[in-house]
Amino acid sequence: MSLLRGLLDRLLLLCAVVAGGLVPGFIAQYRQRLGGRLDQARLDLAPWRQLAQQYYQDDIQRLIANHLASSDPAIRAEGAIIRTLVATVEQLQSAMDALHGSLFRQAGYLTLHADPALVRATLHDWVPTFALSADGILFALVFALVVWLMFQAAWQVLAWLGSRRRGLYSHDDRPARRLHRAR
Repeated sequence: MSLLRGLLDRLLLLCAVVAGGLVPGFIAQYRQRLGGRLDQARLDLAPWRQLAQQYYQDDIQRLIANHLASSDPAIRAEGAIIRTLVATVEQLQSAMDALHGSLFRQAGYLTLHADPALVRATLHDWVPTFALSADGILFALVFALVVWLMFQAAWQVLAWLGSRRRGLYSHDDRPARRLHRAR
C-alpha cells in the first residue's frame, strides 16, 4: 500500500505543478478575451456617447433619461439598450481592472467572479502555455503544494476511517466467534 501511495503522491505532485503552471496562461487568454469584449462594448456605445456629447453636455445619463421618458416605445427601448450598454462597459472595465493585479489576485478573482460563458469560450480556444516567469513558477509551486497537502489530508482521513472500520469489525467478530466455538 505504501508503494501505491508513494506513486500516487509523486504523480499527483507532478501533475499539480504542470496544472499550476498552465493557470497563468489561461488567465492571460481570459483577460485578452475579456478585453476584446470590452473594446466591442465601447465601440457599440460610442455613437450614443457622441450624441450625449453633442446634445447633453457629455452626460449620457441625461440622454438615457430623455429616451426613457419618451412617449415613443421604440425610443424608450433605445434608452433601455443604451443603459444596458453603459452597465456592460462599466462591468467589463471593473473586471479588467481586477485582472491587472498580482497573479494570485487574478486567480482569486477568477475563482470567485469569472464569467462562466467567457470561461467556456476561453477554454474552447485555449492554447496551453506554461508560464516561466517568476510569478508563474511560484504560482505553480504553491498550487502544487496546496493540492499535495489536500491529497495528504484526504489520504490520512481515509486511512483513519479504514483503521477505525477494521477495528469495529474485529471487535464485533470476536464475541460471535467465541460463541460459535462454544456451541
